[in-house]
Amino acid sequence: MTQQVVLPAADNSSEYTSDNIQVLKGLEAVRVRPGMYIGSTGVDGLHHLIKELLDNAVDEALAGHCDRIDVRIASDGAVSVSDNGRGIPVDLHADTGVSGLETVMTTLHAGGKFDGTAYKVSGGLHGVGASVVNALASHLRAEVCRGGLRYTQDYEKGIPTSSLQQHQRVRKQGTMVTYYADSEIFPEITYDFGRLVAQLRQTAYLNKGLEICLISEFHEAERNGDIERSFFFDTGVASMVRNINRKRNVVMPDPFYYQRIADDADVEVAFQYHHTDGHDNLAADERTFANCILTPEGGTHLAGFRSALTRVLNDYARKQNFLKDAKDSFSGEDTRGGLVAVISVKLGDPQFEGQTKNKLSNPEVRSRVETATSEGLTRFLEENPTAAKGVIDKVQTNHAAREAARRARDLVLRKNALDGTSLPGKLADCAERDPAKSELYIVEGESAGGSAKMGRDRQFQAILPLKGKILNVERFLDKVERILGHEEIRAMISAVGTGEGEGFDISKLRYHHIIIMTDADVDGSHIRTLILTYFYRRMRELILGGYLYIAQPPLYRVQRGRNIAYAYSEDEKDTLMKRMSTARSEPSIQRYKGLGEMNADQLWDTTMDPAARKMLKVTISDIDDMDSISDTDGVFSMLMGEQVGPRKSFIQSHATEVQNLDV
Repeated sequence: MTQQVVLPAADNSSEYTSDNIQVLKGLEAVRVRPGMYIGSTGVDGLHHLIKELLDNAVDEALAGHCDRIDVRIASDGAVSVSDNGRGIPVDLHADTGVSGLETVMTTLHAGGKFDGTAYKVSGGLHGVGASVVNALASHLRAEVCRGGLRYTQDYEKGIPTSSLQQHQRVRKQGTMVTYYADSEIFPEITYDFGRLVAQLRQTAYLNKGLEICLISEFHEAERNGDIERSFFFDTGVASMVRNINRKRNVVMPDPFYYQRIADDADVEVAFQYHHTDGHDNLAADERTFANCILTPEGGTHLAGFRSALTRVLNDYARKQNFLKDAKDSFSGEDTRGGLVAVISVKLGDPQFEGQTKNKLSNPEVRSRVETATSEGLTRFLEENPTAAKGVIDKVQTNHAAREAARRARDLVLRKNALDGTSLPGKLADCAERDPAKSELYIVEGESAGGSAKMGRDRQFQAILPLKGKILNVERFLDKVERILGHEEIRAMISAVGTGEGEGFDISKLRYHHIIIMTDADVDGSHIRTLILTYFYRRMRELILGGYLYIAQPPLYRVQRGRNIAYAYSEDEKDTLMKRMSTARSEPSIQRYKGLGEMNADQLWDTTMDPAARKMLKVTISDIDDMDSISDTDGVFSMLMGEQVGPRKSFIQSHATEVQNLDV
């Protein structure tokens, strides 16, 4: 039985002896420290419980014994995950003296994934999934259909409340676990239907031929009108690539797909190019997985794919005389521009760097993926000459664009604008040199910039005022020299310190809080959107790293006598009016149209004081959802691009949602 020793905090008022050491038995440790096992007791942890059971069912599919998984969220909050696999063993376990089912449900690190016989490939490697779910459930029922018989056992908070019960004979087989998340552990029990859809869809993509069904009777699903979804993809990761590119103008009508199965590794590779028209021309969208686990930092499987892709495309281009100069060749950046790729490997003993499983480190996997990609891509190019020419044309376009961007950047560097050694003259820098303790306010207008400089804390707050509206980079993404030629953009680049575009280096970031502060009117919103567009297109890593924020200046100043308060919304203003009004008088109200209407003290008190300010962190919604980046790209293209039609249609469709508009 696994035990955990918890050492209590020191108590200076009493003697510390061995009596102070508490030993937690069984699953008690999970209930005392749930964050160690599921990350948090918030919404993320609540959904992690479902993932643990889903992973167990998927392992049955990976072993070839399951082709359907059902997930159900009942109206009362009960969650059920079932599969048609072999069913958890119910015979007596020699070491624990109880059934295999009870052993799995009540013992940490108990499972069939350690010796490599029952499961050659598995995503759940530590044998804690089912037992952790059991520990954090107020009630749980496990049902197993195995050997023509049905068995059930009930638990409360990880403790069996019944013995293993044998029921009538059945023809089906598999496992179903139904549980209620414990409200003592989770302060709010709510399930996000959209999040579950994204998770199950991705799982189905990575396991072709596996059908996954989601049924939700929970109140949130009813409000959104979403009740049931079913996922089945017979082309696996090729379907994932096709879905990511569904709104794009693709170079190849169908994604490239190749699977190579060997005793030590199963490799699946799929990719497809799309026409970028200057949008992120040198960026690639590469999704990598190991045993169905997302590896956002890539690893040896990604390295193998990139190496093979660049080598094979160069060999083919030379063979077909697309590269006539023997010294000329495509770089890795050239071959990945406008690329959407998914690389999935399944192996018996995946090794990851760190506890988060963000990066695969198995050295042998690189050669396996490289061989598979080379075999499949060489055959694809030879058998599909039309698609092959489209790919090479796309890579040549990337090469030309990269060279043009390099020349433009070199030109600006020669003017000493982006080399990081000179700062813009309008920047009022801070004294602090530790980026983690420093902030940069990008402020609309010289007037507001002056107030911000006077009101700031000079120790850690830097101010960069911008003049007018910066260039809409969405319309000039294929003209880097035009972007870098804009004075205000160059000032932002120099102040931030990272460089931009292809030359971006996050290690040179000078401030870990970059805060956009604009007026609370239409012009201010437009300027903020222009700045956001630049950062999204040319410094996206700032957003992904959580360094970009939007300041929230107040809309109203409410005063009655010496009592002054600020309102950041219409509702707050109405509440303040009611609270500060008397039968004889009402407070006065000042509506702030711009930052320039506030003096330095007011700006500090409302918008810049870390103890009182309100800020919004800029994020890409549902970044774990594979569709988020591509959908966000589409939103920027629609709202800020040159095509009027889609923008007009969007405005007409959402016009009724606008309630307050400053004109």
